[in-house]
Amino acid sequence: MVTATSNLWPRRQFFKLWKARDKFSVSVIRNGQQMSISVFEAVVGDIICLKTGDQVPADGLFIDGNPLQVNESCIAAWRESVEINKSCNPFFLSGTKVINGSARMLVTAVGINTEWGKMLSSKSYDIEERTPLQRKLRELTIQIAKVGLMVASLVLVVLLVRYFVGNMRNEDGKSDFTAGKTNIHEVCNDLIGILATPVAIAATAIPEGLLLAVMITIAYSTNRMASQKALVRNLSACEAVGSADVICTDERGSLTLNHLIVSEFCFGNKLLNAGTSSTIPRNVLGLLREGMLLRSTKASSGSPIELFESQVHSTIQAWSVQDMDVNVEQVRANCAVHSPEIFNSENTQSSIWIKNNTSDSIHVHQKGQPEIILAMCSQYYDEDGIVKHMSIDAKKSLEQIFQEMQSKGLRCVAFAHKDVSEEHGDDAINFDPKPKAENSAFIGCLGLKCPCRPEVQKAVMDCREAEVDIKLVTRNDLPTARAIAIEYGIIDPTQDETTGELVDRQSLQSNAETEIKEKCGTIRVMARASTLDKLHMVQGLKQRGHVVAVTGHSIGDATVLREADAGLSLGIQGTSQAKENSDIIILDDNFVSVARVLRWGRGMYHKIQMYAQFQLSVSIACLVIDFVTAVSAKEPPTINIVAAISSGKVPYAAFQVLWVKLIVGALAALAITIEEPPEELRQLPPVNREQPFITSIMWKNIVGQAVYPIIVLLTIQFKGQSTFNLDAKIKDTMIFNILVLWELFVIFNTKRVEGNFFKGIHKRKMFWGVILAIILLQVLIVELLKELADTKQLSWKQWIICIGIAVLAWPMGWLVERIKYPFSSHL
Repeated sequence: MVTATSNLWPRRQFFKLWKARDKFSVSVIRNGQQMSISVFEAVVGDIICLKTGDQVPADGLFIDGNPLQVNESCIAAWRESVEINKSCNPFFLSGTKVINGSARMLVTAVGINTEWGKMLSSKSYDIEERTPLQRKLRELTIQIAKVGLMVASLVLVVLLVRYFVGNMRNEDGKSDFTAGKTNIHEVCNDLIGILATPVAIAATAIPEGLLLAVMITIAYSTNRMASQKALVRNLSACEAVGSADVICTDERGSLTLNHLIVSEFCFGNKLLNAGTSSTIPRNVLGLLREGMLLRSTKASSGSPIELFESQVHSTIQAWSVQDMDVNVEQVRANCAVHSPEIFNSENTQSSIWIKNNTSDSIHVHQKGQPEIILAMCSQYYDEDGIVKHMSIDAKKSLEQIFQEMQSKGLRCVAFAHKDVSEEHGDDAINFDPKPKAENSAFIGCLGLKCPCRPEVQKAVMDCREAEVDIKLVTRNDLPTARAIAIEYGIIDPTQDETTGELVDRQSLQSNAETEIKEKCGTIRVMARASTLDKLHMVQGLKQRGHVVAVTGHSIGDATVLREADAGLSLGIQGTSQAKENSDIIILDDNFVSVARVLRWGRGMYHKIQMYAQFQLSVSIACLVIDFVTAVSAKEPPTINIVAAISSGKVPYAAFQVLWVKLIVGALAALAITIEEPPEELRQLPPVNREQPFITSIMWKNIVGQAVYPIIVLLTIQFKGQSTFNLDAKIKDTMIFNILVLWELFVIFNTKRVEGNFFKGIHKRKMFWGVILAIILLQVLIVELLKELADTKQLSWKQWIICIGIAVLAWPMGWLVERIKYPFSSHL
């Protein structure tokens, strides 16, 4: 009953977390209005807007928008990328991933009626997976149980031999067994009494509370992590994070805020602040407005429903409206847009064809990476808005400006245009702007910046103090990546390419995979890196014996997240495929939450070790006391209800064994594990997964703490009646009472080992509540429930003696910790 009840809460927490991992939001159109709803609220007839990176939440039909590339490998392993369009293949399947494009779909089936739902309904899932730590503890428990059973079997053999040779005597001093005289009924009764002793010894030895403590700790930790913006999808990831010594990340979202701002603007060989757009000539300003605003804002079919725009375009549009005082609706009304290309992080440039309705002029606008756009241009606009020839000096001057912007950590987006009115006239239908991108006129370049989260620098420093190496793997160029790494504290300002810590992916040799794996230990920043480079970095680090955690958000990151020991996806910017292949979802996209997960992982492992130290100290002490008292024949007969034999009995009744093991043990697990990990854990090195769970230092503490109660309680057991004039029942009650109170102060010892015990002592409500509960229940057991617990009331002097003996466990524990040991290890 106690085990089932104690397991109920952890199982409920696991089930909640398991359900939450599949919950995500979708954008739906109902009654002509666009809104965001939970995927579980979608119904047949809804119109859902899909974009790159989304998971299709239901079966449906293509309505309008751009053709989509969809990954259907979850439905059929041999079928990965397929195109969904209006003419040939208009069918969406639930569970598939949108690789590229944006469109609207009509929901035709949801839930169990979808193809994905039918597939899932035929499978069963085990939400009670065992983590590596749970498997280690299970093996440890089995080994200790075997030792306990061996001792219990030995005691049973000794008692049986002693009984049948006539060395056991009853209360009258006569032998319990006499050959040919003791009837079978008396023998059976005596054997049952004898059997109670080894059963009590076996029950005392088996540390079944270890697995209970693991379940409570993991359930509590994962629940608290979820409340602190980290959703655990894979329980073993908590242990992997606690062992992680390398974190590979990029700057998007986790290190920066989830939005871009325009910081600087390059125009006419000059670098201007974002707020000085008033100095731009009127004709150039008009071209910029068109190039900034008219970017895939509507579907090519002319649908009034605006499709999703990239973060870069949204930032540029917001800046043009606020800083350049642009009327968006007026600009859109004056121009007709044709053949737009969606600009996203995978593209280096995009083009769009625009016809001005007032002047009938036709322009091709380009936007993208400065080097790519500049290579298309043979002309540029000077400071007065006059078009000039792009000379070599002018091109070098612009390139220097780009480098200066990138060295500040800015993401540069350049703009260019070409007037093609004379070439095409009114022929707009068959016009293709891509072949005509050459010989354009360079307009300017925006420098966009992701503002650094103010708390990230401290989080990075905390990780480095915890001996966790942060590696920045980014798509930015090397100057930008270096500036970002310096700002966030990943590298020192003195570091450059000569140290080997900064690497430009394009500078590597043709065999880049081998070179990355060879240098991965030294590399701190890798610029212009692709997803494949990130994967090679992770594989190389794992081959070197590192435990690697990775943050990711894109579809391409899914493979890397799955390859890492602990994959952490971003909850806001992350795609559905990235989240599905990750172990932990960072709900707020904040690197501070990553550092917090690291501390929780180490804290969980540390607290289970602390409880294991407590549990094994108690088990060893009880086992030795039970064995010595059981095989000793020195004691005169006592009146124990359960084990009423003249000698060979444990000094406490079966109810007392259950009380110590189940009630006090379970409450101790709460007191030790239900608390946030202390800050001092950052000073410990990462957990070595190869080392045994019970370290050499732990064995020293376990044995050292167990010696004290063994000596004291055995002294009371054998000398209590003759030396201290204690009644046999009083003696047994005091042994039981001292044992429980000693456990209480061992709990204090474990909390002291975590750091400064008195730091925040007033905030430990759960801890003090458990301690108070143990004290009150122990007083109740000893003083009031005498018949049930087989105890006898103690005087106040006897209570003081019990408390005084138990209190000495605290300084004894401190003394044991100060004893030097020939091996070095960490708890």
